[in-house]
Amino acid sequence: MCCLSHELVLILAEKGILTILFVAGPLLLLALAVGLLVSIFQATTQIQEQTLAFIPKIIAVLVGIVIFGRWMLTHIVEFTVEIYQNINQFVG
Repeated sequence: MCCLSHELVLILAEKGILTILFVAGPLLLLALAVGLLVSIFQATTQIQEQTLAFIPKIIAVLVGIVIFGRWMLTHIVEFTVEIYQNINQFVG
């Protein structure tokens, strides 16, 4: 039985983390920007309703999924295909 080398594990972990960042990044940045705009609006109008920030964020993330969905799915599928193509290196 063969063990994975440390380098292979680190490369696989790095690719996995980068894939997560590339897929989740645009949606997180979009939610951050909308949250900042809603916070500025709340501060200027002195409306302190806690639930007001959630609805615009949810709508922005859903619009982001519609816009970036195909690109996100492509990245996830490419990563998965790469894992399955190199599975013989992971299994001893």
